[in-house]
Amino acid sequence: MHPDPAFRVEDRAWVRRFVADHPFGTLFVQTDAGPRVVHLPVTPAGDDAVRFHLSARNDVADRLDGATALFVASGPHHYVSPDWYRLGPGQVPTWNYVAAELEGTVHPLGRAALAEQVDLLVAQSERALAPKPAWTRAGMKPGTFDAMLNDIRGFELRITAWRATCKMNQNKSDAARLAAADGVAAAGDPATAAWMRNPA
Repeated sequence: MHPDPAFRVEDRAWVRRFVADHPFGTLFVQTDAGPRVVHLPVTPAGDDAVRFHLSARNDVADRLDGATALFVASGPHHYVSPDWYRLGPGQVPTWNYVAAELEGTVHPLGRAALAEQVDLLVAQSERALAPKPAWTRAGMKPGTFDAMLNDIRGFELRITAWRATCKMNQNKSDAARLAAADGVAAAGDPATAAWMRNPA
């Protein structure tokens, strides 16, 4: 995470909401075969855990039980030109971004918990597509869901450390930050511009 305390987010509830809104991220784990990365979405599991699944054929699937892992969720991000601050010479370019790190120990899920995790992930994702009628596994052919569960492995990351950065030019004056937000919006990134106008 960024070392400047101006960008640090200590509010754990904020981090939980951020991960819920940006559930697709990167899981880093050190294995006996070297460092590995898996790209996947997570679902919440109480206040201090997230759950996920991956292909049983993934080379980390048999190396995760008991491992210490780091999940990183990333949000909007954009390059910021020094010109956008309207402060004259002496400014430097930067990259604004929002990210959260969840560190913890990985534990396997049983088949019932794996099915729950898949159902929750689908339900959350389908809800975001409203007003489209939500798809459920009731629309699958008999046996398809069970066959899918045979091909994936589920895990829970029990979180021991939370870290988050919301780097949106809070170290600049309000006028400079808002001017840069206008520049980012004009460059085609309204999502990052919105964060710059209302950072954490």
